[in-house]
Amino acid sequence: MNRWLSNLVLVGISSLLLPQLARAQSQADSPVSATIDIKHSDLIAAPVAANWPSYNGDYTGRRFTSLTQVTPSNVESLRAQWAFHVPRADALEVTPVVVNGVMFITAMNDAYAVDARTGRTIWHYSRPITQGLIDDASAHHNRGVGIWGTRIFMNTDNAHLLCLDARSGNLLWDVAYADWNKNYGATSAPLVINGKVLVGTSGGDDGVRGFIAAYDAITGKFLWRFWTIPGPGEPGSESWPGDSYLHAGGTAWMPGTYDPELNTTYWGISNASPDFNGEGRPGDDLYTCSVVALDPDTGKLKWHFQFTPHDLYDYDATETPVLVDAEYKGKPRKLLVQANRNGFIYVLDRATGEFLSATRFAEKLNWAKGIDQKGRPIIDKDNARPTPEGMKVCPGFSGATNWFSPSFNPETRTLFFMSQEECTVLLSGAQEFKEGETYYATGSRRPPGEHGYKSLLAFDLDTATFRWKYLQASGGRWSSAGTMTTATGLVFFGDNSESFEAVEAKTGKPLWHFNTGQPIHASPMSYAVNGKQYFAIAAGSDVFSFALP
Repeated sequence: MNRWLSNLVLVGISSLLLPQLARAQSQADSPVSATIDIKHSDLIAAPVAANWPSYNGDYTGRRFTSLTQVTPSNVESLRAQWAFHVPRADALEVTPVVVNGVMFITAMNDAYAVDARTGRTIWHYSRPITQGLIDDASAHHNRGVGIWGTRIFMNTDNAHLLCLDARSGNLLWDVAYADWNKNYGATSAPLVINGKVLVGTSGGDDGVRGFIAAYDAITGKFLWRFWTIPGPGEPGSESWPGDSYLHAGGTAWMPGTYDPELNTTYWGISNASPDFNGEGRPGDDLYTCSVVALDPDTGKLKWHFQFTPHDLYDYDATETPVLVDAEYKGKPRKLLVQANRNGFIYVLDRATGEFLSATRFAEKLNWAKGIDQKGRPIIDKDNARPTPEGMKVCPGFSGATNWFSPSFNPETRTLFFMSQEECTVLLSGAQEFKEGETYYATGSRRPPGEHGYKSLLAFDLDTATFRWKYLQASGGRWSSAGTMTTATGLVFFGDNSESFEAVEAKTGKPLWHFNTGQPIHASPMSYAVNGKQYFAIAAGSDVFSFALP
């Protein structure tokens, strides 16, 4: 995978806001005093309300809040309440977690607990960043924490899983769950399910062998590991001759979702390695570019569905698998919906993995002619395979969407997500795996005259049509910002012009924005303290919180 982040010159927005925000943070405010003790019942509650206890809010991946204080009629009155600066970060990707008035923020091997009303620091845990990492791990990004009981869990850049006391920030245990010297790293927030902490790694472009692992939340004891690349003799291993499975990619670098009724967790798996040359990995290359359904107690595979067999385009399937309970063609179904990087929205039966439908959303798309009745792409072999000279492929290797979070309103059955339209010239060549080097074989470039653009889309699940499209302005590099939606009919997201924005969910009409002065590479969330609703988003090196006056 590739998130095309670049070094950015950032504006000192915190200092510009200090006079205004200081007035909001009255010295009369006493530090928050909260009891933190998260149980299984707290995590399975959906939709979220005052608390936002996990990366996506709740296990469904919907990023939908039931709070109703902010509406289309008053959203224009939202004001910045505080800004929290993270000194070692320049492109935060974290979604804050909030429990009982305490916000947890991560970045660059740092964890912070802050008063969610004022942004004041409660505690700060820090460890040195790891030198010598490659590719995504070398950027030292971190997307957030998991929480269980009185403990929070975070990954480090070099694939350690840390357990901290949520009340003090004290380190309780530290487990190295992958070897960074073999190109592994970690960027994802952990997913905590019933006392088990589930983690994945980065490194899918660097020749690692992907896996999902589980650890005991209290002791840190290893519980199980699911290898996303089958070993010799296992189902799917025919794609991996010799020892190629050891360097085949297929990482889980975004957190999964979970259905407590089915006791099944769903994880998106990234591309195969090497990215652009499939000669050494014939066949479908399982379980890359797939969603896998696992038993969280054992790690046993229940089913899988592969979106892009034998991927040659870096079309990770790590986009959030959103869980939806709705009627589908007149029958109540447990559905899984994913807007995939390859340019199609997929609807699956999440109990069985049965393919139900695929709807194209990318306008620029030439790698496939469509999706057949079994859910397999109809490949355009003449026009969409990387070559030594270079082949123009659409979507480009950044995908028609990417890891930026979608959201779903269960009341209107509408999926909101960011799409991007751009083609890439992909080049293929021979490359042997070497530790300490990326494993793309070979690379990409922008086609002459190519002009990409980005949009916020609203997809109607009932009709498989798009309600509206909100085109984004583009000023340089695209953002990686995601979305959230509200029960009152709003969609919040980070736009392409460095603003936190709200639109009407019914029409896509813009209603409010706040320019952060910094590129946004994170997804928003909402919470409440003492009956007051807030919205928060990370931008550049700061986390901003907003509320009505």
